[in-house]
Amino acid sequence: MKLSKEFTNGFIIFLGISVYFLFINIIGYGDKAYLRLFNTVFVLYGVNRTISMNIAEGKKNFVSNSISAMKTSLVGVFLSVIGLLVYSYIQGGDAYVESLSKTFLFTGNPSIVTYCISLLFEGIASSVVVTMLLMLYWNDRHISD
Repeated sequence: MKLSKEFTNGFIIFLGISVYFLFINIIGYGDKAYLRLFNTVFVLYGVNRTISMNIAEGKKNFVSNSISAMKTSLVGVFLSVIGLLVYSYIQGGDAYVESLSKTFLFTGNPSIVTYCISLLFEGIASSVVVTMLLMLYWNDRHISD
């Protein structure tokens, strides 16, 4: 069974983000919010890889490439949120999320589910932004059919 390029590249995004977050937690910098923003690089890489693969296959239609790019980033987001959910329960549940929320955008005591849903919405929004930025970048380089 051959996996789609969207799923494969979305999984690469998930792996990159997971390894990166585990690494910064191991070295003790997991509480630095500005280091968490670096995950955008992995999303940019995975989405850009999907678009380049489409163009290499001769698929130059803007709309179909946008949909493919969006699928890739959404797979990465969904897998990452599921991974965070599992990791949070392994690390102690709501107590672990409370330690995360002190260094992030939340106030009060969010539950794991609240935290993950919020990150899901943030991830979907950033997926749209990354997809549009890369589509504009590639649109200047290749004329659509």
